[in-house]
Amino acid sequence: MKAQIQHLISQALDQLVADGTLPADQIPQPVIERARDTTHGDFACNIAMVLARVARCRPRDLAEKVVASLPPSRHIAKVEIAGPGFINFTLTPDAYLALVPEIIQQGHGFGRSNIGAGRQVQVEFVSANPTGPLHVGHGRGAAYGATVADLLEAVGFTVHREYYVNDAGRQMDILATSVWLRYLGLCGESFPFPSNGYKGDYVLEIAAILHREHGDDYCQSADQVFANLPQDETEEQPDGDKEAYIDALISRAKELLGDVRYRYVFELGLNNILDDIRDDLEGFGVCYERWYSERSLVESGAVNKAVERLRSSGHMYEKEGALWFRSTDYGDEKDRVVERDNGQTTYFASDIAYHAEKLERGFDRVIDVWGADHHGYVPRVKAALEALGDDPSKMDVLLVQFANLYRNGQKVQMSTRSGSFVTLRELREEVGRDAARFFYVMRKCEQHLDFDLDLAKSQSSDNPVYYVQYAHARVCSVFRQAAEKGIPVAISSGTTHLEQLTEAHEQALLRTLSRYAEVVETAALNEEPHQLVHYLRELAQDFHTYYNAHQFLVEDAALRDARLKLILAAQQVVRNGLNLLGVSAPERM
Repeated sequence: MKAQIQHLISQALDQLVADGTLPADQIPQPVIERARDTTHGDFACNIAMVLARVARCRPRDLAEKVVASLPPSRHIAKVEIAGPGFINFTLTPDAYLALVPEIIQQGHGFGRSNIGAGRQVQVEFVSANPTGPLHVGHGRGAAYGATVADLLEAVGFTVHREYYVNDAGRQMDILATSVWLRYLGLCGESFPFPSNGYKGDYVLEIAAILHREHGDDYCQSADQVFANLPQDETEEQPDGDKEAYIDALISRAKELLGDVRYRYVFELGLNNILDDIRDDLEGFGVCYERWYSERSLVESGAVNKAVERLRSSGHMYEKEGALWFRSTDYGDEKDRVVERDNGQTTYFASDIAYHAEKLERGFDRVIDVWGADHHGYVPRVKAALEALGDDPSKMDVLLVQFANLYRNGQKVQMSTRSGSFVTLRELREEVGRDAARFFYVMRKCEQHLDFDLDLAKSQSSDNPVYYVQYAHARVCSVFRQAAEKGIPVAISSGTTHLEQLTEAHEQALLRTLSRYAEVVETAALNEEPHQLVHYLRELAQDFHTYYNAHQFLVEDAALRDARLKLILAAQQVVRNGLNLLGVSAPERM
């Protein structure tokens, strides 16, 4: 309906341009807003105030000319000018009634649009290091990124979903070394496990695969492995250096195993965890067009190419044997290392190359969904893109805050490195995929989220996902009851009998249904899935209120037909909205 009013005003403005009242080259797209106070109408437009200066007249005078030039519309009951020049529109009852057959006819397509006009958008999300299972923090990024991608697709963008696999670098070496050390334990070797190693049970499970398939072939004595290493940092040895200790262990593992066998352990850990991540995400309803390997960037020379581009353009310098990017030239708090003194490039160098490559692929816009702890990383990546001659405004970074779990009113304590955390898979098994996907996007991504496990599992109106799904299931139950009682429910076409919908609850439900397409558009363009969540809760409330106040399977065939069409439309919108959130619409609950 907003689009229809916008079109009417655009036609009026075209007429004023033709009349010479307005200049042709200064006409913006009219902005239509829902009226905050329904006594002032249904929609309002401020175009007269926007164009008053170029029209060289008072806003109210221009508003009168706009209103006089409006084409007739059977859906507009009244147009009024208010305040300094607002144009208020009141719709006819038929305008809302016409929405019902439109929803039923369009089905899954209702609420979708072509605002994006096929423009290419890449959404990269989750991209967790494959050093362990996905935990509940990753789950929020997964639900948020997937929903943003689906919303953008719903409004006409061509969306490419991507997972950036950090399969190169130090953290992967720590994982490989952790797996090998656990394997040595299975071979009967005894030693203190490094404080900075990965300690989760999944590491032991991967080590068990290595031992089961290769016996003691990869075994070395603990004396050889730990001879002449720096001191680890522990409670007993607080003066130790845990970083230097784990790096020395990595070097020792590579030395004792050799390139081929070390690479085998490395790949075993990587592939097992990556397969687990893929399974987790697919079970969570999250799929990608591409899994992009960081190692492919390194091996193809793309990282070195990006570093060389920065060097040749004068944005790099050497200090203490390392190469530094002059990110302070672009507002960063300090310059950043892109190549260490040992010749190894940093994660930052890979990220520069990856984002440059994204833009080379021709995306009109790239969206990164990162954890909130990466907020300081955003300006330096954008700075590097600008230094490379790319347009940093094409990159949009959405920061997602961590999710805190609560069970029985108590916060669940988690630590990733120690292996003490709740995995995404455990969360799905406890509360279900639907509740997890819905709860994760109930708040803005930059806001902290307290995830109440007990509420998510409850089958009550207090549980928001249950409340919305129950609206869909209730409509199904109405039609089952009709079948059981032999009541005819063949739905008439068009707006036939809809004039019967005069009750206040019916009018409220119609008005809420009319907002759906606008909510989808706003949620997509602002990357705010929570707007759709809030809308669905309002729609469910309007439906449940209507359901509790009125009978649908009444004797009056015309009234019955009208009410059944209305609740079918409501059911369709609930289903469409839940689908965009990655949540099912059950027929029974």
